[in-house]
Amino acid sequence: MKVLQGIPASGGIAIGSVSRQELGFAEKIPHYEAADPQAELSRLDEACRRAKEQLEDFYRRSLQLVAEKNSMIFQIHIAMLQDEEYLGEIRAEITDHRTNAEYAVSLAAKKFYDLFSKLDDAYMRARCTDVVDVSNHLLYCLDPSLNAALRPLQSGAVIAVSDLMPSHVVQADRRHTLAFLSRTGTRDAHASILLRDAEIPAVVGLGDDFLQIENGCDVIVDGFTGEVILQPDEATCAEYWQRLQETRARRKESRQFRKGPSVTKDGRRIAVCANISNPSDVESVLRSGADGIGLFRTEYLYMSSSAEPSEEQQFQAYKSVLERMEARRVVVRTLDLGEEPVRPYFNLEPGSNPAMGYRAIRFSLDRSDLFLTQLRALLRASVYGRLAIMFPIVTSQEEIVLARHLVERAREELTGKGIPVSDKIEIGVLIETPSAAVISDLLAPHADFFSIGTNDLTQYILAADRKNPYISHIYNPRHPAVLRMIKLTVDNARSAGIWTAVCGESASDPALTNFYLSIGVEQLSVAPAAVLELRRTIQSVSLENPAQLIEQFLAGRTDLTGKGP
Repeated sequence: MKVLQGIPASGGIAIGSVSRQELGFAEKIPHYEAADPQAELSRLDEACRRAKEQLEDFYRRSLQLVAEKNSMIFQIHIAMLQDEEYLGEIRAEITDHRTNAEYAVSLAAKKFYDLFSKLDDAYMRARCTDVVDVSNHLLYCLDPSLNAALRPLQSGAVIAVSDLMPSHVVQADRRHTLAFLSRTGTRDAHASILLRDAEIPAVVGLGDDFLQIENGCDVIVDGFTGEVILQPDEATCAEYWQRLQETRARRKESRQFRKGPSVTKDGRRIAVCANISNPSDVESVLRSGADGIGLFRTEYLYMSSSAEPSEEQQFQAYKSVLERMEARRVVVRTLDLGEEPVRPYFNLEPGSNPAMGYRAIRFSLDRSDLFLTQLRALLRASVYGRLAIMFPIVTSQEEIVLARHLVERAREELTGKGIPVSDKIEIGVLIETPSAAVISDLLAPHADFFSIGTNDLTQYILAADRKNPYISHIYNPRHPAVLRMIKLTVDNARSAGIWTAVCGESASDPALTNFYLSIGVEQLSVAPAAVLELRRTIQSVSLENPAQLIEQFLAGRTDLTGKGP
């Protein structure tokens, strides 16, 4: 028996045998000088047309597998086929270097793959697989012999692939596919999102350990912890079979918590909200019964366009979310972007340490023209719902003061034109740097709320890159140093009379729920799929002796080794 450790991408337990299938970038792309570049461009146009038809078919098929919001993944792929920057790169290679269309597509795919893989934002970095998926469709339409990456997945087992693509998930038979394993991948990849929506367990990012997984071997997949157990013994199989039955029963029972209040046994109420990255995610928020949106990331507007999104485009996006959420609060994080060399209109060079680079509020204050456009769009949308605006990566009082000044400037510009703006907009600070936590008493007078982003806060406090697999054991949101910094922030917020939320991944960690409630956190914001389970946990909590529990957590003496359901 051997235990491998990967990234838990989709929760659940699976016990079965492995079906190894080689997928990913099409290999051995033909490369030759094109005698007629115009003919190659015509081949490319025809391939784009056929690939679009294939992706539209995948979209229709995905509607039967997952929610409409995640089926939109294939609409995004179709949009990429029409993206002028992507296609322009391919066409330029054909015309300037007389390269055949297949090779031009492969070069463009590798270029954009490299660009996305270096992004600081995990969600956008996970778009690498989308580039591969779309490019493979184009290659197949140019030359059907390049079809290894498009071969339908066999089902009835634990499917192991090097690179898992969204289209492969849709092609798999949901009824007979036990789980997925992959050598590469992240929790934020579109394939992972599809698997979570379909409730198919998955572990990704196994790295070189993936090579130890042989075709036909017996395996246990733990999508909660990321553990993959090869050739398990009888006792281990019995243990996980029991956990599998308990997980199925728990999921069934969780549905009853959709409309229930998030109240502890002793009457403490806490808001359970959802994190989203796109207006299309609102459907899953409503389906989960979340009390609101605790984090609306706005980067997608900029990353999905080859030109800077206009005020009107942003306004329509924000308005659509606020309208659908009605009276429930929507916390919008302003642009956290800057160092990534993704779109030419930013005119930026990549930083050597992007997590600590020219990003977030630093970039927004420096590019006040771009920032004011976003703020005006947000303020215009504010009359359609309950809006809260939150500034990321704040490190000083000056930043929040300047940001609030620009909010008022945007308000004056709009009201001067007779455009209505809500007078009930909350302004908050995303506490994700140690400096912000340490001076949270100084920031609180300038804010209506704090939201603690535990992902970045943890990596900065522990000096541990959360994306580096070599130090993943050091990156620990349960570390006493992290918890002490969080408590300091909450204490300062309560002293100033403002509310506090936690919106990082640890907000869904059941081992920390008692701690967060005990120190006075008033809102937890998690992925929509985690809302019901978190509400269930809260209803089982009783805060009888919070002082003793807090002391144990801050001293690192409490047992924090839970591995999920």
